[in-house]
Amino acid sequence: MEDIKNLIKFVVETFAEKKDEIEYEFEEKDTVIEVTVKLDPSDMGKVIGKQGKIAKALRTLVSASTPRGAKRYAVEIKEKV
Repeated sequence: MEDIKNLIKFVVETFAEKKDEIEYEFEEKDTVIEVTVKLDPSDMGKVIGKQGKIAKALRTLVSASTPRGAKRYAVEIKEKV
């Protein structure tokens, strides 16, 4: 699980400019671990990418890195309020 967290943080922080303002929330449920990434509004477009390509790639990487039989990860990117 720690490897997946580090992967998510690495990808998000690669594209975000305000790295110190990023918040990560990991909530474990029955079969899913919900990951919420809260970003500064100015970083939203950079991390999501054109037509959501970076966000989709992040979700694909997380899915591919998750071992069989392990809980599934659901990554959500939100604007910090």
